[in-house]
Amino acid sequence: MTLQIGQTAPDFETVTTEGPIRFHDWIGNSWAVLFSHPKNFTPVCTTELGEVARLKPEFDRRGVKVIGFSVDPVEKHEAWARDIEETQGAAVNYPIIGDPDLTISKLYGMLPAHAGETSEGRTAADNQTVRNVFIIGPDKKIKLVLVYPMTTGRNFDEVLRVIDSLQLTAQHRVATPANWKQGDDVIIAGSVSDEEAKGLYPGGWRAPKPYLRIVPQPAKAV
Repeated sequence: MTLQIGQTAPDFETVTTEGPIRFHDWIGNSWAVLFSHPKNFTPVCTTELGEVARLKPEFDRRGVKVIGFSVDPVEKHEAWARDIEETQGAAVNYPIIGDPDLTISKLYGMLPAHAGETSEGRTAADNQTVRNVFIIGPDKKIKLVLVYPMTTGRNFDEVLRVIDSLQLTAQHRVATPANWKQGDDVIIAGSVSDEEAKGLYPGGWRAPKPYLRIVPQPAKAV
């Protein structure tokens, strides 16, 4: 199964480094980021987990919960966490899921159904497709899916940028252009007629083409 934007993120019960959770209950009314790893003690993933720990205040500021995921059992995560703190200078400060029976990996379409029923004996290369980022909204819908190869570290500044866009466009009927960042101009959504736009933006807009209506970024509601 391939998960798509707009689908409900599959719910599950599991054990994490911070105790048992039911995923949807854990998300609650927050936004959430689930990012997965093919195996513990892999070099690129080690840097990623440390980077997310360093950026945790930025996720918190946006009301976003972060949860890591590795196919290895939870009891093996503690030693990896020590390595992460030692090498990256940041202690893991969010829960990490274990998936030793590969159930969640399959549920989220990261491994095929025939992958077996245990992580034991599987190498990182066997699990190389378990390198996804899922951004999930308070409505439990999937808002973004990113899939990375094992050799390329993920850009979590980009994940934060996307969250800024998703949260802004969830509150206002706008879209964000290429390379947009917080404070840049935005585009009036195509679903908004010119008549509606006049009420929303009485100061008008810049339109190099009729379908490309550019306005300053609206203020984000507190």
